[in-house]
Amino acid sequence: MNDDELAASDGTAIAEAIRAGVISAEEVVESAIARAESLNPLLGFQVTTMVETARARAATVDLGAPLAGVPYLIKDHLALQAGVRHTSGSRYLRDFVATADSQIVRQYRAAGLIPIGTSATCEFALLSTAESAAHGPCRNPWDPTRTTGGSSGGAAAAVAAGVVPIAHGNDAAGSIRIPASACGLFGLKPSRRRALVPELLSGSPAAGIWSEHVVTRTVRDSAAVLRARAAGSARGSRDTGSSSRDSALRIGYAATPPTGTPVASACEEAVDDAVQLCARLGHTVAEVKLPGDFAELERAFLILYTAGAAAWLDHWIGVLGNPPRPGDLEPYTDAVVAHGRSFSPAAIHGAIETLEQAERQISAFWADFDVFLTPTLAAPPPALGYFTADPADPLELLGRDAEFSPFTWYANAVGSPAMSVPLYWNADRLPIGTHFMAARGREDLLLALASELENARPWSTHRPVIFGAHAREKDA
Repeated sequence: MNDDELAASDGTAIAEAIRAGVISAEEVVESAIARAESLNPLLGFQVTTMVETARARAATVDLGAPLAGVPYLIKDHLALQAGVRHTSGSRYLRDFVATADSQIVRQYRAAGLIPIGTSATCEFALLSTAESAAHGPCRNPWDPTRTTGGSSGGAAAAVAAGVVPIAHGNDAAGSIRIPASACGLFGLKPSRRRALVPELLSGSPAAGIWSEHVVTRTVRDSAAVLRARAAGSARGSRDTGSSSRDSALRIGYAATPPTGTPVASACEEAVDDAVQLCARLGHTVAEVKLPGDFAELERAFLILYTAGAAAWLDHWIGVLGNPPRPGDLEPYTDAVVAHGRSFSPAAIHGAIETLEQAERQISAFWADFDVFLTPTLAAPPPALGYFTADPADPLELLGRDAEFSPFTWYANAVGSPAMSVPLYWNADRLPIGTHFMAARGREDLLLALASELENARPWSTHRPVIFGAHAREKDA
């Protein structure tokens, strides 16, 4: 396998080639390091390199592991690695170096994955982009003038550009699925409590809305990582394989959000296209509305989201032993944290109860439908700088961000698994993701549907402007 073949291969194929002796783990890792060094100056997806660590692990990797020797990136947020700088995209944490590995890092190592570095995010992962004052902008390989989406944008940029086939992300309101949509990838958010909550979120108001997983180019890679994590965890749900479905699914769909946020025509067209494809595959599709008071649910969700940001900062104040100095935090982060601190324990408890009620309420919907289909986002990825806060009113950006991503947060609120699938490209050759959600614990159903869609409409044939070790003209 040469460098171009490795850039285009998924993790499953790479691991199979390593086990078969076609190529060594050392060669695979060196190729990924070379692509990262070539493309990071163009895209800004990597924060900290781990070259020597990656080489050492490649030389000793367990070939019996399911993804033995496959290079990946770990998001620079929540997932700590001993001896590695961890910043969460913030100048406040510029000098912090972890002393122990997080559980998810240990799980990935057991799966055979080899980290070559950490991936960029926005400060404290609070926005639908991967731009930060600490590290600069992360650029979209499909159009480097545009955002990658976020907050797992560095992960998505690296996978879309062919640097690595798999990259870790986390998702509290869409942070895996948003960049998957913007970068033309497959992104799955597992169910609430699918695996243990990250240690750094223990006791946080946001713990119940958080999920950890990956962005990938293929469905089978996502399924393989989920299986590997389940094998190392005492908790699990249904089988996470991506085998073919046994019967037609009942798919409900909506092209516009219940909150009434306007949706770009390309995103509506993506849903129409997905509806037609699902119907051709033998599924039953019908336009529907979800039950519930969405205004009340959104208010409750934002209480937990912002209170979680405040708890996150308080955690780091305790670790570092000193509060942020002026200029350490971006104005938006300051505003979100202040907003989160304004809520009483009673308000936070009430917000949690509202989310639990919404999860019970949607159970009636799952009695009639297997899947709920919407756009992933309300618009194509905007230009870099769109998510810059107005210094006079930083919190205004919270509403602007919510308008860009009015669909994804709902799955976090009710605890359902959800995925963004790259089935559509607009006239500007930008990927437009389609969002599918299922009942809690039904990752197996989503993965089976995604595999079927991937077989019917292979998306790996699409290549961004910047891919592998090469950049090409957009209209070439």
